[in-house]
Amino acid sequence: MFRISRYLHALTSDAPRREATPPSGPVVIWNLVRRCNLTCKHCYATSADKDFPGELGTEQVFAVMDDLYAYGVRVLILSGGEPLMRPDLFTIARRAKTMGFYVGLSTNGTLIDRTSLGEIAETQFDYVGISLDGLRETHDRFRRRAGAFDEALNGIRLCRDAGLKVGLRFTLTQDNAAELPDLLRLMDEEGIDKFYLSHLNYAGRGYKNRSDDVHYRMTRAAMDLLFGRCWDDVLAGRRREFVTGNNDADGAYLLLWAERSIPRQVPRLHAMLERWGGNASGVNIANIDNEGRVHPDTMWWDYNLGSVKDRPFSAIWEDRSDPLMAGLKQRPRPLTGRCAQCAHLGICGGNSRTRAWRITGDPWAEDPGCYLTDAEIGLAAPAAGRLAAV
Repeated sequence: MFRISRYLHALTSDAPRREATPPSGPVVIWNLVRRCNLTCKHCYATSADKDFPGELGTEQVFAVMDDLYAYGVRVLILSGGEPLMRPDLFTIARRAKTMGFYVGLSTNGTLIDRTSLGEIAETQFDYVGISLDGLRETHDRFRRRAGAFDEALNGIRLCRDAGLKVGLRFTLTQDNAAELPDLLRLMDEEGIDKFYLSHLNYAGRGYKNRSDDVHYRMTRAAMDLLFGRCWDDVLAGRRREFVTGNNDADGAYLLLWAERSIPRQVPRLHAMLERWGGNASGVNIANIDNEGRVHPDTMWWDYNLGSVKDRPFSAIWEDRSDPLMAGLKQRPRPLTGRCAQCAHLGICGGNSRTRAWRITGDPWAEDPGCYLTDAEIGLAAPAAGRLAAV
């Protein structure tokens, strides 16, 4: 996850930036249930409105939580499927809060009504992320159900009015990129404090629909808009959050944007981005699926590191006998192609290994989702099939 606002706000202060303390454990995105009331076009979990066998029971979840906390994990993002369809969700979330976890809820928002809102508010989730794929017609088409937009927007408003921190989550594709400005206006109109843009990654139904991924110019235009909007917020003294995910080239592109827009801040920004280091899959980001299998992140569901039913998460996460985990934890990673030669490798860390693996079968190949030109990453000559200039 790339926190644009954090870096741009830091540039407005002349005070030395305090070195960030390394996290004591990874952020764990936990798909507690695979069942969902929608069948979204880009779902990485390939969910459906049915029960799936083998899911962890409540006591098993509690045991995993105990191990996670002892291992140093402090952030849990509860997801699905649709997590609100799991009957013991609030029991799990309240226990997590009592233990001292930061607990986020990732939901499609359609099941949030005045009844469920009471339990959501009582649980005191630290953050509720609700997905919108565009305005009404586009969102309903992506979610494959009429009325999904209105239900999700109602859920957003209910959470906002209850005093919960709520954010819009948007997956960028070629079919909805033109509506990004509309969603940013909606953010303004509804008084929402956080906007998360996810680049399409090649996993689940997202893999099947990878032909819909935005081409490089469209991605750059979206990032220019988001960076500009965030910088306007910073100059106006607003503290809203703008965040992106699933394309760590965003960090390098922010540096290039700064060279054009705020050149005097480039050296300071570069130092901060180097400390960030880019992609954290297999290191500071982890995923547990509904059956207890552990993955390097949510987009690696086809790659199983082990199951918490068989051994603790802490043991699985420390095990470097798996070649993928060994490579992910290595710095620099054993990359090839453009990524290995990139001048910004220290910033993005090689970007998404899932995309490389899905397209080439090699997790260390160059990331086909990188939208920087060869000149921008310091290559002398354009690589085949890559834009030399944009």
